[in-house]
Amino acid sequence: MNRTASIRTLILLSSLVVLLSGCQHLASERPVEVRQNLTEQRPQGCQGEDCPLVNIDTLTFTDEPELNNLIDARLRRMTINGPDDRLPDSLKGYQQQFLRAAEPGWSSYLQAKLREQHDDILVVELSSYLYVGGAHGMPGRGFINYDREADRELRLEDLLIPGQEGSFWRVARQAHQRWLVENGHAQDAEFTGFWPFQQTENIALLKDSVLLKYDVYSIAPYSSGHPELFIPHEQLEGILKPEYL
Repeated sequence: MNRTASIRTLILLSSLVVLLSGCQHLASERPVEVRQNLTEQRPQGCQGEDCPLVNIDTLTFTDEPELNNLIDARLRRMTINGPDDRLPDSLKGYQQQFLRAAEPGWSSYLQAKLREQHDDILVVELSSYLYVGGAHGMPGRGFINYDREADRELRLEDLLIPGQEGSFWRVARQAHQRWLVENGHAQDAEFTGFWPFQQTENIALLKDSVLLKYDVYSIAPYSSGHPELFIPHEQLEGILKPEYL
């Protein structure tokens, strides 16, 4: 075999190895069967732009009943808007209840979407928006990090090496400093004094980073929306359990 043919053979073999490795990686991720369920209701007979409405855009996973229950429970919890509100028994019941009490222009939106899948982890992002008069509505956010292998939700304490919670929030504070710089607030003493760093429960375990998402009025004014802080995995070595890096 001449030199050119040998080189060509090596290239082909290398390409085959890469292809097979990719196939093995894809095979390790079980396909996800999920159905979108979208409903929008208005009071019967009501017409016009001021008609109250409830829009629910959620998901049903074919082989993940526990995850479906979590999504339903979390969306119902996001309907609580005041100390006197009661947790609805069902999303359908919430639709009917909201429309019975709604005034012209009121609206409620609830959504669950699959933000990311990697290995056996499904990251579902939950969103809400409630408008009951005033200058603007109130949005909400949340995440479910679901381990398909263990059939359960992963919380922060499940992801961290024991004793590393303080280290995690120190790294998160550094991510907040980067966010301040990127958004032009780092040298604004009034802004940083009024909107200091806080911890958040809205944490997503992404493929190459950990995402911290904040509610409005938490670390920034309403106009900033939902600030997002990203912590790359390399900054979490020795803090996050190795299986999640």
